Amino acid sequence: MFVRNCWYVAAWSSELSQTPISRRILGESVVLFRTHSGQAVALEDRCCHRGMPLARGEVDGEIIRCPYHGLEFGPSGQCTLIPGQDLVPQHARVRSFPTVVQDEIVWIWPGDADKADPRKIIAYPYHRPNSGWAWKATVWHVKCHWELINDNLLDLTHLALVHKSMIGGNNTVHFDTQTQVARTEGGLRTVRLMPNSDPPPAYLKAVGFKGKVDRWQEMDGWPGLMLAYTGGVDAGKGALEGHREGGYQIRVFNGITPETETTTHYFWSKAHNFAIDDPAVTQEQFEQTETIFGEDRDVLELQQARILENPQRGFVDIKADHAGLLMRRIIRQAIDAERVSAKAS
Repeated sequence: MFVRNCWYVAAWSSELSQTPISRRILGESVVLFRTHSGQAVALEDRCCHRGMPLARGEVDGEIIRCPYHGLEFGPSGQCTLIPGQDLVPQHARVRSFPTVVQDEIVWIWPGDADKADPRKIIAYPYHRPNSGWAWKATVWHVKCHWELINDNLLDLTHLALVHKSMIGGNNTVHFDTQTQVARTEGGLRTVRLMPNSDPPPAYLKAVGFKGKVDRWQEMDGWPGLMLAYTGGVDAGKGALEGHREGGYQIRVFNGITPETETTTHYFWSKAHNFAIDDPAVTQEQFEQTETIFGEDRDVLELQQARILENPQRGFVDIKADHAGLLMRRIIRQAIDAERVSAKAS
């Protein structure tokens, strides 16, 4: 089950060119490309004639051409030319998905096109030039249900054990820190504050703290998107009251786009606020997070493999699951609302 009336990440802007790519999104194959004029386009990756993947074709100006019989389709999905005949039937078309490029992210709306409102796309200014942040991004294919990634990001107690060599630090601190959880418009927000903590190895390597730090972990989440803001500054400098100048600050963009019920496209970027003019630092920060998220991916794929052995078997929930369970309710409510709306129409 998926929330369909929602903006999902389809690609990074840098991935799109006049060479089409195919990506399965919410169980549907989509071809993504840029026209000669630079427009980002997302179409059903299936020619309406005999089902050939359009991603195997070529972009020519403002159209994409099917490699089987040469039918041409514009950004609206309407067929504009059929070789060998003058008449192009009106029903000769493929589905076109609303697409917006914003903050170096290609967003797609896989639901009812009439309900797609670009104003509801969450802004991410940390990808913009002169933002005061340096960043690097990638996309992974993860063999797990997309909600397992939500669970993982919303329960940071796992840092103590899964990431103990990088950002874990003191186990007791992670397990005993209370997570504040609140509903927001269409999503939720979590906050974890860890005053007077020992800085973990990644913090020490990047900034070189000499003593204790005040740490924070904040997450804003919606279906398909989690935005993390974490860091630490010297203890007693007011970080937990919002005064976070200097120190170690990172922001992680997590675009979580379901491919199928058991696989997910995971788009992530890491931005940092220190040494932003040094590409080597940005690369090092990216590689650190790559290692950390690689540990997460191992856990998630192992979970999914066990779940598939007995899909009907339930789970035992614990206190640390509070935020993840709330997000699951938000998703179910959105799916139920879409069903009611579909029946009404």
